[in-house]
Amino acid sequence: MLLELSLQDLALFERAALEFGGGLNTVTGETGAGKSLVVDALELLLGSRAKAAMVRKGADRARVEGRFLLPLDGYGEVVAMWLREFLPEALEEGDDHGELELILTRTIGQDGRSRAHVNHRPVTQKLLKELAARLVEIHGQNDHQRLFEPAEQLRLVDAFGGLAGTLAGYREQRSRWLGLAEELEALEERESERLQRLDLIRFQATELMEANPSAVEAEALRAERSVLRHAAELHAELGSVLHGLSESDQAALDTVRSAERAVTSWASKVSGLDEPAEELREAALHLEEAARGLSGFFDGVEDDPGRLEAAESRLGALERLERKYGTDTEGLERRRDELEAELEAMTAGATTAEELKPRVDLAREALAESARRLRAARAKLGKKLKAAVEKGLKELGLERASFSMVLTPHTPGGATEGAGAVEADRRLFGPSGTEGVELLLAANPGEDTQPLRNVASGGEAARILLALRGALAVRRSTPTLVFDEVDAGVGGRLGPKVAKHLEVLGGHHQVLCVTHLPAIAARAARHLKVEKSVEGGRTRTRITPLEKDARIAEIADMIAGGAAEPTALAEARRLLGAAPA
Repeated sequence: MLLELSLQDLALFERAALEFGGGLNTVTGETGAGKSLVVDALELLLGSRAKAAMVRKGADRARVEGRFLLPLDGYGEVVAMWLREFLPEALEEGDDHGELELILTRTIGQDGRSRAHVNHRPVTQKLLKELAARLVEIHGQNDHQRLFEPAEQLRLVDAFGGLAGTLAGYREQRSRWLGLAEELEALEERESERLQRLDLIRFQATELMEANPSAVEAEALRAERSVLRHAAELHAELGSVLHGLSESDQAALDTVRSAERAVTSWASKVSGLDEPAEELREAALHLEEAARGLSGFFDGVEDDPGRLEAAESRLGALERLERKYGTDTEGLERRRDELEAELEAMTAGATTAEELKPRVDLAREALAESARRLRAARAKLGKKLKAAVEKGLKELGLERASFSMVLTPHTPGGATEGAGAVEADRRLFGPSGTEGVELLLAANPGEDTQPLRNVASGGEAARILLALRGALAVRRSTPTLVFDEVDAGVGGRLGPKVAKHLEVLGGHHQVLCVTHLPAIAARAARHLKVEKSVEGGRTRTRITPLEKDARIAEIADMIAGGAAEPTALAEARRLLGAAPA
């Protein structure tokens, strides 16, 4: 509910802080004192158009701030869900002991431009308007009534009939059908793409599996190819090298061995030859190793054109695949394994459209049956709701008005097969059923019933909506209701009845009422008085909470004769249920 409303430099208000409580709160005061400014301030929080004229003369800006507190186990959870979707940053500080606290602020500059904040964070005027409409509803000469909205009418009618369980069952069936239908739709949309992808994967996987690329094989083939390409030259040159090294009469190896023996022999006789002798021995050993290595390599060199052609062909095939897939042979191995895994995943256990369609059809049949039950339950509420509303209208002096509720079936249209049929069903099976609700009223006999927005206007509208709100009173609904001019055209006979309705409604909502009727003021749990005074040549408006004698005096002033009349004071005490002084 709205706990506090702070006003600063708004019209005649220099500074004011209003505190409200649960149940019925009333605002009274003389005509022209500024009672309507309280409603104007709330309308600013609801997102109404800001005007530069609202800024108090001499001030830089006007400011309106409302502090709301809602239990999260009630309507606060509905508001929190909206915030999580559209304004999550406002929930960053979390809740306090299971309660949601919101501070809505609107400022207006001298140029008429305004700014909006929620929990001290800047927001657009549109977001402020959408949020505030979930917190406060003003009944009077304005267009802020959520009760005019079809979605709100449907929600309240369902709550009136206790259809929460039936609606939850329908939504569960709708969620199941919608999930399957969207899965089928996605499968059908992707089928062509999937088949193309499957063909490509099969081709590439077959290609790479047949090629069987191996990085180890490729490296060996490249080494072998380099030898085969130069086999003739290698035979000629290496043969000559081997001959000169170890096979000719003047072989290098023999010459080094002979030199090593001679130097070693002299080293035993004279000093200074040990090191050269050792180096010659090492040279002879290296030459022997080189000769063995060359001989082994030479023996393996074969001038085989057929083998060379086979190696060239295999390497050419691998190199073409490397260029095609943009990788090396090792990358081809990885790509082959990836394609095999993807092919297996696409062909093993995949649900086809043909397999899924019967499940979608069964889910739709279950949804349609659930929708029929919900529609039948709503249809039964018509007479009961009509009786409850018309009873309230009669008690509020509108006994000639007639009320009715009609169901408005959805008209989806569109295709009956394929993707168009799914879209048509989405429109048919809405989040709250296959129909909406429209509340109709005829204010006078002989008139056709019309939607509430077209019929309800002015003070009569406030009473009409009071009767409706009384019949549809539920706790999980707009927490704060404001009634402006609800007593317009209401005399002494109807005053107590209007007051009783407001008091009863205060058991389900926080109710704020601007009134001229003492009977309504006396029923309030909290009574605020608006007063205007001139100080230092400036007009100022103040709001004061009234208790005890001050409240008796105010109600007596509202009664013909005023507070100076003993009869008025006695009537005020009677209305308040107080003992005579």
